[in-house]
Amino acid sequence: MDEETRREIIMSNYMQPVGKKDTPKDTSNYKMVNSKNDSCIDNLDIYVDIKDGVIKDIFFNGEACAISTSSTSIMINELIGKTTKEAINYINNFESMINEKEYNKEILGESLAYEEIYKQGNRKHCAHLPYIGLKKVIEEYEETNN
Repeated sequence: MDEETRREIIMSNYMQPVGKKDTPKDTSNYKMVNSKNDSCIDNLDIYVDIKDGVIKDIFFNGEACAISTSSTSIMINELIGKTTKEAINYINNFESMINEKEYNKEILGESLAYEEIYKQGNRKHCAHLPYIGLKKVIEEYEETNN
């Protein structure tokens, strides 16, 4: 993916993020996790609805930089409708990518916009932030439902 395409994907998902909305009154079907970056403004509440091992919905609210917001938007767009197993595989591949390890490009879709984020250590955490929260929710779901 060339630099111009990466920039377009990031800015599009920052300006019009998928899944960013106010918290509805009834979130009883959702598990909420806060993903916060102690060194900057990033502070996201991520809500995940998992039923029968499938991610039915994800949304978020809060404040975050362009990298965190766009990364969250891309993650949501890529993972709604996936099984928890597919989502963990996706997250593990994303983590491998940003840590310069071997990964499967075929499954990462638009998140490939971050394939060179490792060059900016402080931005790497911004891109990774929503994945940390989602992985925690999925792992808790798996522990409870297996």
